[in-house]
Amino acid sequence: MRQKKLAWLIRAIFVLPAVGGQALAQQAAPAAKPSTELEAVVVTGIRASVRSALATKELSNSIVEVIASEDIGKLPDTTIAESLARLPGLSAGIDRGNASQIVARGLGPRFVGATLNGREFASSEPDRAVRFEMFPSESVSGATVYKTQSAELIEGGIATTIDLQTVQPLAYKERQLALKADALYYQMGSKIDGAKTTAPRLGGIYVDQFADRTIGVAVAFSYFDQPSLEDRVESWDFNNDHSADITGDGKVDKTRWGFQTGVKKGTNKRSSATGKLEYKPNADLAITADIYAARSNIEEPALTHVQDGIGNWDGWQSANFSNVKVDGGYVTAATVKDVTLQTLNSLWKQDMKNFATGLNGKFKTNGWQLDADIAHSTASRDTLWSAVELKNLKSGATTFDFSKDQWMTYSTNLDTGNPANYANQVSETWGPTKGGKLDDSLNSQQLSASRLVDWGDVNKIKFGARATQREKSYEAISWNLGPTVTIPSSGIQRATVDGRPDFVELVGGFADAVGKYFGPAALSSAGRTSTDTNLVQDNWRAKESNAALYAQADLAGQAFGGMSYRGNAGLRAIHTSQTGYGYEQRNGGKPTAVSDGTSYTKFLPSMNLILNLDEEEVNQVRFGLARAMSRAPLDVMNNAHTVYIDPKGIDPTIVSGGNPRLKPMMADQIDLTFMRFFGKGSLVSAGLFYKEISDYIGIASVKGTFEGKPAYFTQQVNRDGGHVQGFELVYQQAFTAVPAPFNGLGLLSNYTYSDSNIKENGDRSGQSFTPIATNGLMKHNGGLTLWYEHNGFEARLAANYHSAFNRAPTWDSTAFQLNGAETWVSLNLSQQITQQMQVRFGVENLTNQKVIYTDPMNAYHQTNFQFGRRFNVGVSYKL
Repeated sequence: MRQKKLAWLIRAIFVLPAVGGQALAQQAAPAAKPSTELEAVVVTGIRASVRSALATKELSNSIVEVIASEDIGKLPDTTIAESLARLPGLSAGIDRGNASQIVARGLGPRFVGATLNGREFASSEPDRAVRFEMFPSESVSGATVYKTQSAELIEGGIATTIDLQTVQPLAYKERQLALKADALYYQMGSKIDGAKTTAPRLGGIYVDQFADRTIGVAVAFSYFDQPSLEDRVESWDFNNDHSADITGDGKVDKTRWGFQTGVKKGTNKRSSATGKLEYKPNADLAITADIYAARSNIEEPALTHVQDGIGNWDGWQSANFSNVKVDGGYVTAATVKDVTLQTLNSLWKQDMKNFATGLNGKFKTNGWQLDADIAHSTASRDTLWSAVELKNLKSGATTFDFSKDQWMTYSTNLDTGNPANYANQVSETWGPTKGGKLDDSLNSQQLSASRLVDWGDVNKIKFGARATQREKSYEAISWNLGPTVTIPSSGIQRATVDGRPDFVELVGGFADAVGKYFGPAALSSAGRTSTDTNLVQDNWRAKESNAALYAQADLAGQAFGGMSYRGNAGLRAIHTSQTGYGYEQRNGGKPTAVSDGTSYTKFLPSMNLILNLDEEEVNQVRFGLARAMSRAPLDVMNNAHTVYIDPKGIDPTIVSGGNPRLKPMMADQIDLTFMRFFGKGSLVSAGLFYKEISDYIGIASVKGTFEGKPAYFTQQVNRDGGHVQGFELVYQQAFTAVPAPFNGLGLLSNYTYSDSNIKENGDRSGQSFTPIATNGLMKHNGGLTLWYEHNGFEARLAANYHSAFNRAPTWDSTAFQLNGAETWVSLNLSQQITQQMQVRFGVENLTNQKVIYTDPMNAYHQTNFQFGRRFNVGVSYKL
């Protein structure tokens, strides 16, 4: 299949309606065929959204979860990420207090595919993962989560594929206008000197129809100025080899090298806009153009205490330790005298932009429906990090208690907030300033055809072709602020934080102070070039071209003694060519540009069947069988690597870096679910799932050859996989049969158990790395939502729990942290004042859930976070 030919054909299909649309309309008019469209129903309120979601779930031939808007522009949460995290089998990693990347059925973001209006789109993450908090409730009208595969579904999601949908203006009978404004209060901001506590959130959507309802227009916008607040304590790793016996029991007491603890008091300004234009002159022609744009600007000044010098190398500090607490051979609490506690001022800036647009045409001719689609999307992410360390000139005693799985505390007898203790010092930067730019571009062309047939149990056939072209790159630059400078005491001021020793901060803010003392261009990357380290370790580029063909048959008939069934069966064939670029550095020499790549072809059969156990289709058994795939992360497909060749020619060559020859991860999977739809908005279901995953991608050290000589490669490789298995239970009910006013009550509950024998860091030799549980494996995950609706009053209390799971929260996909068990609770109340106006109140993180990261290699090496509660009061107005 030639991608250019496919693109030309699709463009021709769009030109045809533009030239001949009027003629087609005239030809269709004499036939006067009755419309087969179902009348659209405008959903309002919690009850209606639950019913709508359940109806879509029941009608789907796949096993799906559905989010439906309560009303136009009114999803139940601030962003779609929070709504997705409440669905059965799904959860989310937290970033800056917000639900962000999705984890599904025991598998991490690498296995989660995402589409917008059915199209894959570029992402601002280095791999392929999507930050779902970039989609506010005003921009998205709903979402469908596909837990089973079908041939017509875009490949790429072994765990699930999540399709986000924007508003369809012609689905509404008349003009719609909805506006909302919220005032938010962040409790933690009141505890941090100089932090914001309040923020505005604005949003709206406009929908209209013109030309006798043949043209529809929808425009939505949102703006959110969110304080980015964080209280954090991070313990460092331990002196495992050169510590000493401190307690006198004859055993070595391992001491940590130090710790750092601090607060962020920044802002995260997020804005988005969506637009959609629909043209449908008759039942045989529909053209849709849509656009989505979003931006996130993060600016986070941070204050950090840095405690080093407590590693007790060969016991030289043993006499300074007192009140020592030892657990498992590790010093978890102590008082250490004659040490200094430094203060770090830093700044993190991040500018993310997402853009997606597409044109879709559907038209019917001679019994066929043709669907043509072209799309373009881009994403970018610019980052900057810099820091200045202010050295405390006095020493004192530090006391810390970093007991395992507890909130870590520390104190000092030093006045760490007194500028005089830092007066007229020579200040040094704490590591180099770092800047980076990520760019992602994705184009797609798709053409499909379908036709109703009467071939026994086959009632519809579908064919399609799709092509994509994607390129992703990252360029990093690092530099020093400049020569060391002297900062006077007048340039430093005290900053207080409840529950922490005082900090000092640069007067005028970090950026202005750095410009004053280090020069106006100190934070600018203009004119700077990448270092050799940047080129080899940080910079990368990957290109990918994909082509896919599929054929699918929709089925319906009788089986097993007259019981009805429906479903689909099909085959998707894909071919991918990929190239990774980077720099090679041999034995510390000058880096040279290199590239490499591979191509592969995969066949993905699938089948979904639904057996109705009664005529009313109340009781159903759903079965899914498929082969699925998830492509390699783009950031590890680069060809940047270092090579060490033994000058004596004795030892094997050592190669470390990216791997442009990675193949996709594959899975043979089966789903079996019983569902009982026993009333409007009511369901009970129980399901089993099993995935056998091969070609799993993980870090490893493997034997090979380099230029014909024996070598060891340390890189991400396709290796042995394993299985993921589990079960899901769902119970939801609207209690409409009970006496008023209790008939406004409803319940949504779910529980998922997942297990897997797949290991991260599990290379074939079993010697270089210690295996840990796979990324995303939550053994227990569940949620409970209670809702009530009566006479315009709505209330919702939701709690979602997950057990501990491994995740890679930074750009280093090999740097795993064990995210501890968490329960996130939210409360939302609203009252309809008039037919047009509603007032709202909400609390997020009601229980002030804290986050604990644990090093999977050492249970005593932990990091604590807390983000605090968030309150909001708002008003919505609808015309």
